[in-house]
Amino acid sequence: MSSSPPIIEHLKDALEYILTPSAPVITIGLLIVFIVPILVHLFITRQTPYTSLPYILLAGPAGGGKTSLLTLLERGDAPAETHTSQTPHAVELTVSSDAGASTFREAAREDAPGSHKKFYLIDTPGHGKLRGAAMAQISKTSKTSQTQFGDSAMLRGIIYVLDAATLDDSLADVATYLYHILLALQKRTGSGRTSRSPNAVHVLIAANKLDLFTALPAVLVRSNLEAELGRIRQSRSKGLLDSGVGTDEIGSEEQDSWLGEYGSEKFTFAQMREFDIEVDVVGGSIQEGNVDKWWDWVSSRI
Repeated sequence: MSSSPPIIEHLKDALEYILTPSAPVITIGLLIVFIVPILVHLFITRQTPYTSLPYILLAGPAGGGKTSLLTLLERGDAPAETHTSQTPHAVELTVSSDAGASTFREAAREDAPGSHKKFYLIDTPGHGKLRGAAMAQISKTSKTSQTQFGDSAMLRGIIYVLDAATLDDSLADVATYLYHILLALQKRTGSGRTSRSPNAVHVLIAANKLDLFTALPAVLVRSNLEAELGRIRQSRSKGLLDSGVGTDEIGSEEQDSWLGEYGSEKFTFAQMREFDIEVDVVGGSIQEGNVDKWWDWVSSRI
């Protein structure tokens, strides 16, 4: 009992010291306010390592239906009307690997059976002056590059959405944009003579609006694009020869800018396999919700 009064007195003195405004008390209080949250943040981040989600890029000319596709896959109901996007937009989606989920609406549910994987679907502008957003994402596909959506090495595939009903009129523009995308992916793998890339990025050409009478079937979309890409390749090669560049420089530069098998007379998407790039052409209709084959392609890439 004799020790209690001194302890109580010490506690009273300490409490009075803390409650009395003074420079040391204010300094200690400020240090606690600023340092403790930082220490807590560091502890949490060290205990929970950050992981980037894989992502699929939506690209293609304006009016093809990229934004409508993103809205359909996000909401699972009627897609939004097609409009020109001005900036990239990403949504987080879930895919189920359960074989019983026969449609994207079933497989994308949070309560769908089987294992679930999350990923980002990123819509990019299709207007000619705004396509740099998509090209920036593609050109930074290396292990050390970062984009506004995270680790660029997590890019798993590109869905190139086009309007199959107007392809005859817009073929040159559609093929030119696709040419730039495929060439960027090809350059990313080097010469194609090295080992297979650990971060392969494949391409799905989504031929949209097959519900319309004027739409070309996927087979004709493929053949028309291959023929136009071959013409673009030849035109660029001829332009390089006419530019006055030295002969030695032409050989190296032409090979670096030649899409597909170097020196081949005709271009086919099969030539991209040399660079570990698979190109699939699949038809569908966003307006009618006929996108299950596209969703299956996404599921196989995540």
